[in-house]
Amino acid sequence: MVNGALGKTHFWNNKIRKKIESMQLNGKRYTTIYMSLYGISNLEEISKKIFIETTQLMDKNLRKFMNNNEQNTIPEYAKTGIDMANFFGVTQNGDKVDYAEFFSTDDKVLCFDDLERANVDVIDILGYINNFVEHDHIKTIIICNEKELATKLKSSNLEMKTFIATYLLDKQDELNNIDKPLVEKIQDKIEHVFDKANDYERIKEKLIGETFEYAPKFDYIINGILMRYENDPDLIRFLRENTGLIISTFNKSGTRNLRILKHALNDFSKIYEMVNKSYPNTSHRVIQTMLIFTIAISFEIKAGKITKDKFVNIKDNEEYKSILVSSRILMDNRQFYIKEFDNNYYYNFKSEYRFFKFIEYYIRTRIFDMKLFKENMETIRNTVDTENLPAYRRLLTEEYWKISDDQFGNIISEIINDVKEGKLTLIDTVKIFAYFSYFSRKGLIDYDLKTLKSIFFNGMNIASLNSTYCQNVDEELGKIAIEEVAEDMEDILRHFNMLNDQLHDKMFKEKAEDIMKCIPMKMELFYEKFDKECMDIPIFKYYDAFQLFQRISCASNEDIVLIKEKLLDRVEKNPKKLEPEMKNIKQLKQIVDDYLKGKEPSIKIVMLKEFSDTLGIILGKYKPSFLPKREFKEDVEEV
Repeated sequence: MVNGALGKTHFWNNKIRKKIESMQLNGKRYTTIYMSLYGISNLEEISKKIFIETTQLMDKNLRKFMNNNEQNTIPEYAKTGIDMANFFGVTQNGDKVDYAEFFSTDDKVLCFDDLERANVDVIDILGYINNFVEHDHIKTIIICNEKELATKLKSSNLEMKTFIATYLLDKQDELNNIDKPLVEKIQDKIEHVFDKANDYERIKEKLIGETFEYAPKFDYIINGILMRYENDPDLIRFLRENTGLIISTFNKSGTRNLRILKHALNDFSKIYEMVNKSYPNTSHRVIQTMLIFTIAISFEIKAGKITKDKFVNIKDNEEYKSILVSSRILMDNRQFYIKEFDNNYYYNFKSEYRFFKFIEYYIRTRIFDMKLFKENMETIRNTVDTENLPAYRRLLTEEYWKISDDQFGNIISEIINDVKEGKLTLIDTVKIFAYFSYFSRKGLIDYDLKTLKSIFFNGMNIASLNSTYCQNVDEELGKIAIEEVAEDMEDILRHFNMLNDQLHDKMFKEKAEDIMKCIPMKMELFYEKFDKECMDIPIFKYYDAFQLFQRISCASNEDIVLIKEKLLDRVEKNPKKLEPEMKNIKQLKQIVDDYLKGKEPSIKIVMLKEFSDTLGIILGKYKPSFLPKREFKEDVEEV
């Protein structure tokens, strides 16, 4: 028996079979007869397979053709076309069967492959094979994966076994005994009653003389797989340089499936060709990431580890990264899977761009979508992969120790200049400071911490003028690849938080202006944006109350009623989140009330009065932390 997880059939075809057929015993050459048991559903099918395989021993023309064409076995489709007259003792060339040769067994070697994949009871198959070994004395080789076989023996008819085991335990009054967990009791009873593993071991001991564990050297095999790309000098050079990444990603897949790896490398050869043809200046790091991603996504999808829809709805790298962030917060299986995928395949590999939609789509559908390809590559070229990639971006995306000594000084100077001119985003400035603080303490740069702080404080002030609010601060800071974060980061972080808060207010002021300007002329657009973006954020904190009143007062009576109802509804659903806007709501109510004083009743005036009353109800839901007690009491009494 040849036992192992994978590569066994390849080993048979390329090593064992050739070795056997080159041997001579008592002047006779050995002949191998190979058959796969994959999908076999009864023992008669095995007999038919053996018969068809041995037709090549009975027909001279067939044997000559196969020898000339270096054919080892008859193709499956061709077997169905063989003239069944052979069965009656007449060959296709009119010769009679040489029964002496046909009945001879001392020069035959049978090989049964895929024992664990047969649909017949393994015990029955071994009993069948035993006829050849014990009675006909035919040398026989069985190829199988005993680990998978053991799982199959235990898991077959599991529901029926569990039912019977539970019934027996109940009859033996052991079901309610708490000496051990019930699951463990049922498992023990199943093994005791239905333990075919013991039958298998008993028959194997009788049948199998030698068992060899086939443990292939994957490094050697993978290097052999790469040889098929020798005709493409650029590709083979890249693959050879990154053999370590290929082997590492292959190992992380946990499947040991070389077929999938071959397919993945074939797919990557297409990707590599398209990238070099259309975007020849793509950085080495990005193409390395593409290699990892192609192999990883191939294993995840083709090995049946996941359903294909795990990646379908992820449209780009930014959404992929946002899922990684939210997976820490939301209880979502898909998000947890993506997090595990990233942690597994990109462990110890830093890269800003880690999800390639065009590759995922290609692996999943077998369609190379040129539109997706160009969209992805343009994004990469404009963000992480320009020829003049900023020095700070290189420091953030590569391990700093990979920068050569002759480049390090220039990179430090370039980054310092960029920081002084505020060219970095606010959050990137903070991350870069962590590196520079570390470099200073290690004596790698000539800047002391006091000077660095001064440079970075000023740089942050300038950067904040063009930066946007950073929402996922903890996630971004978690990307800093420095083990020791010094205490001097506290001052930088404090200043960052102050500036980031200002950017937060700026962002919401712009959002408020964009939404409120739809009143009164574009009310449908206002309702759409307000419902989508403002139901749980204190948007009125960021908009001038007097301007808001002017807009509302110009709206139709119906719109005033709808706005009033929306304001009350959102406060009832999200009271805590909306508390910061109450000062402006109070001011808006005061402006409405001042306007209404002395006005003659009209539908508009009545609608505005009801609008003011609703604002009073809203204010009454909050503690008067933003109002003088006396003033608040008067407001409540008035309502």
